[in-house]
Amino acid sequence: MKNFNLKSYHVRAMNASSEAEKAAINLELKDLYASLSEEDKKDFNEQLQTFLIKEVASIKSFYQAAQEENQN
Repeated sequence: MKNFNLKSYHVRAMNASSEAEKAAINLELKDLYASLSEEDKKDFNEQLQTFLIKEVASIKSFYQAAQEENQN
């Protein structure tokens, strides 16, 4: 199984200096996906789902902590 460094794309997109740069990063990711075998696409999708779940959980945790802090 290939390991796709999805966080690197995420960080690069977050730090992009323009919408054009973000679009180029997204195109790079789409091109990578298009070049994969069906088996690698399955691995990619599973890794992407896991990454997104972790990111959402992190955001939720941060949001809840901020809400609790605001209530005090």
